[in-house]
Amino acid sequence: MAKNFVRFQYKNQVDWGLIVNEEVLPLHIGDITAKNLLVGLQKKRIKTPTNIQSQKRISKNKITILSPITAPCQIICQGANYTKHSLEAGLNPKSKTYNLFFTKSDVSITTAIGDVIRPKHVELLDYEIELGIVFGKEINSTLHLDSYKPEEYIAALFIANDISARDIQLPQLQWYKGKSYRTFFPAGPILSVLEPNDFEKIPLLELNLSVNGQLRQSAKANQMVYLPKETIAELSEFAKIQVGDILLTGTPSGCALKAPGKLKQIFASFLPEHKKWKVFIEGQKKRNEYLQPGDEIKANIRTSDGKLDLGEQILQVKQGS
Repeated sequence: MAKNFVRFQYKNQVDWGLIVNEEVLPLHIGDITAKNLLVGLQKKRIKTPTNIQSQKRISKNKITILSPITAPCQIICQGANYTKHSLEAGLNPKSKTYNLFFTKSDVSITTAIGDVIRPKHVELLDYEIELGIVFGKEINSTLHLDSYKPEEYIAALFIANDISARDIQLPQLQWYKGKSYRTFFPAGPILSVLEPNDFEKIPLLELNLSVNGQLRQSAKANQMVYLPKETIAELSEFAKIQVGDILLTGTPSGCALKAPGKLKQIFASFLPEHKKWKVFIEGQKKRNEYLQPGDEIKANIRTSDGKLDLGEQILQVKQGS
């Protein structure tokens, strides 16, 4: 069964701990990176206590949860990896016959229990719940889809929110910039380190995100267009992966972004580029789904039986100065 770890602060000290019910069992290893945690666990330099009941634990409500994803790391993302999200983003799933990859800056990493800051110049702030994968083994050569085993490379799972400034990402064609402002990557709260029998549960994970109590996104991981095994094999053709690097596997439908209808798109195609995007932004600003200061975002990923549970994110949207 997967072991759930948190990175936390308690009495001005940062440490990692193992979650035991509603308590945290400190590992007393200090503020090491996620990469060093995974390597330490693999090489058994870091051991989780066997006699948990006799160990001193801390109540979860007495600690400050930090991001279990730590910089430096490479953050690779998949775009439009759920069919319905492709449609709402204006893409035709039948003609999109490729796996869309992009990257996100590790400057955007932030805690899962805290604030998302909307930059002063951003008006169209969007949410994207995603299943995050942490690599536990280097990839230095091409992996062959039919022969490699993904469980050798996937070390852990976590909840990701790929916060996006749509009015930067789309008109400027700046996916990296529009998705990389500080606090645009809430990660965790849990780093769920997998055991061999956990991998078959990944397709059964259910992703749910709500804003102010209203369910916006809901899907199962098995609804991905490109599943992790296929994606990692393709990624190995053009990327070098280090332990601790991240793959975000795409978001389901239900984002604030909604592409204009076909008629409006045809009309916009006759406009100069700057006017086309001005019309687009003005149209999107009429949608109430975009995040506003004061909004609360909650997100969870778990199997229906609770045997694989990545915890819950609770985020407040605040206006940047």
